[in-house]
Amino acid sequence: MGATLRALRALVLLLGFYLLSLVLLAALIGIDVLVFSWGHGPLAAKIGFVTVLLAIPVVRGMFMLRTPKGEDGPGIPVTEADEPRLWALVRELAAAAGTRAPDRILLTGEVNAAVSEEPRLLGLLPGPRRLYLGVPLLTGLTEAQLRSVLAHEFGHFTGGDTRLSALVVRGRVQIGRVIGQFHAKADDKVAADRARQEKKSAKRVAKGKKAKEIDTTGVGATYRTMAKIYTAYGKFYLRASLSTARGQEYAADLAAARIAGRDATASALREIPVLSASHDFYLESYATLGLEARLLPPRGEFFGGFGKLLTARELELVDLRSELPEEPAGQYDSHPPIADRVRRIEALPADGRAEEGKGAALALLADPARTLAALEDAVLADELLRYPRAAGWEELLDASMAAGLATAQTPLHRALTGYTGQPATLSALLDVIDDGRLWRLAEKLPLSEEAAAAKGRAFREFVRPALRRSLRTMVLAEFSSRSLLHWEFSWSRPASVRLPGWGSETEGEGPEAALEAAVEAALADHPDTTQLRALLPPAIQNA
Repeated sequence: MGATLRALRALVLLLGFYLLSLVLLAALIGIDVLVFSWGHGPLAAKIGFVTVLLAIPVVRGMFMLRTPKGEDGPGIPVTEADEPRLWALVRELAAAAGTRAPDRILLTGEVNAAVSEEPRLLGLLPGPRRLYLGVPLLTGLTEAQLRSVLAHEFGHFTGGDTRLSALVVRGRVQIGRVIGQFHAKADDKVAADRARQEKKSAKRVAKGKKAKEIDTTGVGATYRTMAKIYTAYGKFYLRASLSTARGQEYAADLAAARIAGRDATASALREIPVLSASHDFYLESYATLGLEARLLPPRGEFFGGFGKLLTARELELVDLRSELPEEPAGQYDSHPPIADRVRRIEALPADGRAEEGKGAALALLADPARTLAALEDAVLADELLRYPRAAGWEELLDASMAAGLATAQTPLHRALTGYTGQPATLSALLDVIDDGRLWRLAEKLPLSEEAAAAKGRAFREFVRPALRRSLRTMVLAEFSSRSLLHWEFSWSRPASVRLPGWGSETEGEGPEAALEAAVEAALADHPDTTQLRALLPPAIQNA
């Protein structure tokens, strides 16, 4: 489909939003005329008031005349003076794509690259262009792969996609705005009705009467019905524009293959989902590791550690590159499945262009370390930036685990408190086990119906996994509270615990093996805490 037809379809879809709004307004006016023709009593006034309230979000949505301006979002704007090599590459690839280079480059904290344009007159006239380039993407891509990614983005400029997006985005935003306003009105109605019922119920209780159950069923239903109407059109709108959006991605991929080469483009497409999944894992397991302890990684390492993870887990990532997603990320995702895009590119004739520029794309930056540090200031919330910095990743891990263990409240903690009526401590638990009361204590755990009905050995097998996890946590918490616990940090495997007097693991005998054996003995059919007490500090052994 040519650019003219795509623009026409986008315009028709946008006009459909206005037509729907006019039809609904006409229906509301018709209801008012019909009701007031019957009389001017309280019911007519109430219906008239309701129709006016329903019309307000519709009118507001219709008269949101300006297309929302794109905002840079968190990131680092860089000039040619800041990053001459990056800008030179951007201008080179824009020229190869036959399009105007972006006016602004923003380095972001995401595994993503994107372009935007702010055209005038609904896309008829060009406007300022932006390139958003994720530093984590630069960390994981080679220079050749980055060339392909940038060529793909500039293919959107060449195809006029960013100018046409003004129409599409306007429709999506306006529909979403109206839906949001109707849901907000419905929520306000529910909150007001709940408050009214709670106040009335409180008065009944004060008079010695039984409180009535709060019931807001049906409250705000009219607003939610209006929202459903716009939601249905919104889904149609997304479906109708979806084929165009995915077609634009295929066309941009072909532009990338033409400019950067078939092999580099296929390689980049394979790499991006791997980097995205790896970065999510990195943020959850490493970068934000110390948040519970209110501690950040060393300066520049919040984003800088990602490269270390990729290097350490290179062998794991090999398999991920061959396991590409066969489905789009979501029902209305504008991007086709990566696997399909890779197949299309790899089916192209060989162009004799071996992948060039195997160096890391991050090296294009004038001072990567400075950029990684500055990115933290630009992206992280001010509250986080006020946290102190750990001296190293080992300190960050130790502080994080100590904070987690200090506040741990396992099901066994709660069961023990309920069973003894005293604070849950490890020494109290060991005494309960030694007194032969472990399985009576286990009956206080949250149990499934099947576990609660089981008896004898069957019951013990049901509850033992939960007991094992909780007991291990309680043991580690005791060591941590006495600053006797150390965790071994690793980029390539989960952290492992190191307890006092224990050496490195050899042939299965080490901290993990010894602790697991002691816990198993304490939770055996005939519990024995001897091994576990032998591992504990004297203060706990003699408690």
